[in-house]
Amino acid sequence: MARIFRVKVHKNYVTEFEKAYKEFSIPLVKSQEGFVSLSTGKLVIENNLEYVMISNWKNLGSLQRFVGDDWKKALIPDGMEKYIEDCWLHHYITD
Repeated sequence: MARIFRVKVHKNYVTEFEKAYKEFSIPLVKSQEGFVSLSTGKLVIENNLEYVMISNWKNLGSLQRFVGDDWKKALIPDGMEKYIEDCWLHHYITD
């Protein structure tokens, strides 16, 4: 199962967001039981404010144990909501 999270960051918080994303969000996801792999990136345009996190999980149950019953909503760690202007979340069944 793949979970694709895209986030648009407020322009005044890009540096703070990138630091918190690398030091907290990414290690949090990687430490979960049932986690398989992770890719992150930044949109390839000048003055970019959008980032992506693609996480792969053994199955839906593994993802649900991490994010909870409301797994169809983005999990925004406490304190990081101030950085976010908008976000999108999609789930895919993978081979």
